[in-house]
Amino acid sequence: MSTAVTTADEQPATPSSGAGGDRGGSRPGKLGNRMSLSRSVPMWPAFLLLIGFLLGPILYSVYLAFTDNAIRGAGAEETSFVGLGNFVDAFTDAGFWNSVALTLIFTVVSAVIGQNVMGMVLALLMERANRVITFVVTSIVIAAWILPEVVAGYLLYTFFAEEGSLNGIITAIGLPPQDLLFSAPIIAVAFANIWRGTAFSMLVYSAALSSVPGDIYESASLDGAGPLRRFWSVTIPMLRPAIATNLMLITLQTLSVFGLIFIMTGGGPAQRSQTLPLYMYEQAFSYGQLGYGTAVALLLLMIGAVASLMYLRLLPEEDKR
Repeated sequence: MSTAVTTADEQPATPSSGAGGDRGGSRPGKLGNRMSLSRSVPMWPAFLLLIGFLLGPILYSVYLAFTDNAIRGAGAEETSFVGLGNFVDAFTDAGFWNSVALTLIFTVVSAVIGQNVMGMVLALLMERANRVITFVVTSIVIAAWILPEVVAGYLLYTFFAEEGSLNGIITAIGLPPQDLLFSAPIIAVAFANIWRGTAFSMLVYSAALSSVPGDIYESASLDGAGPLRRFWSVTIPMLRPAIATNLMLITLQTLSVFGLIFIMTGGGPAQRSQTLPLYMYEQAFSYGQLGYGTAVALLLLMIGAVASLMYLRLLPEEDKR
């Protein structure tokens, strides 16, 4: 009987095993990691800039909030760690709570109610208006929005001043003159913020309305739904993500408004329009208490974070993923 002899050339290739096989199998992974690392090299300068100009100041601000650092006095000569002392001082200061209350009033009146509602109304009206009216109204509203905050503050100051345009209008129709900058300063600055910031909400809602399918409104009309019913049952649910996003953005923006109020009232009279940004500025730069002012800034940041979490709960579950 003849026997078949299998030579080395005829042996089938088998997968390598052992240490040699592991080294061979790991080469593609190492090569892929090196390629990923090389691709990320152009992002390193931007990453370093973010650390230097964003993370660095944030960490330094957190450090200052727990110290007695000051522009002048004992805190300027030698900075000491005071722990939660600045936060305790804030919570026991009547001026701080006055600023918190005014900040909430200013934010709710000018952002949550004013800018949000006016933006929605203008977006709905512009959806049904002709192109000429839409162009004119949009141009006027956006012009107020793009004005520098200082310029807008001076314009609104001259409007509300005792001899300003508002009194010229109301006296012309036989009403007594008003000095809202003295009698109701927080309402005057809230109106100014509505006038200046409504354009953002209008643009957000106009973009959201343009994405709503028209056949949904047609189906609702065939079912007998009137304009108000269609608004509450169709428009509002469809715009829910846009409403939550808009409220979050305009609330955060309004919480940080400084220049508009500073130009119009300076926080007065008698701190009746001194919101938290102005209170923080006064403590940090007028009184020189940088540590205390930074602690107030962190508390304002926490208020904004809580507001953001509340608005995120308004989003549908599919938009949170």
